[in-house]
Amino acid sequence: MDDVVTVSRPNDADYQRLLEFRTGLRRFLRWSEDQARLQGVTPAQHQLLLAVRGHPDPAGPSIKEIAGYLALRHHSAVGLIDRAAAAGLVARVPDDEHHGTVHITLTDAGRSCLEALAELHMSELVRLAPTMEALWKSLREQEAAGG
Repeated sequence: MDDVVTVSRPNDADYQRLLEFRTGLRRFLRWSEDQARLQGVTPAQHQLLLAVRGHPDPAGPSIKEIAGYLALRHHSAVGLIDRAAAAGLVARVPDDEHHGTVHITLTDAGRSCLEALAELHMSELVRLAPTMEALWKSLREQEAAGG
């Protein structure tokens, strides 16, 4: 954690901002989990779909990369991928150049599911933006004032 910024001892307003921020995050995550379930996938499968679609290589991420994105151990990522593949959401594609490496890609069903979830999430983030901007502004003002 080389990029830790030292700030002065928190005051009452800081604790209120921290509470508001953490509460907002938890509410967003709970809402997100509910939306995933309404689309017929688990929250973990939603994260997997996002990790596959958001990966910069069009060949798809490797299992190791997915484990890194989702902060999972390799065998846990394999299990998640197995369940998502069985549900028809993702597919394994062997790497022709690097034998033993497998890339994960979205199926049409996985792509459709993720697109529906992404639209909902982008709308929710737009709705939450004013609250988050106010929190960030408050933090920047405190930092500019010297802590």
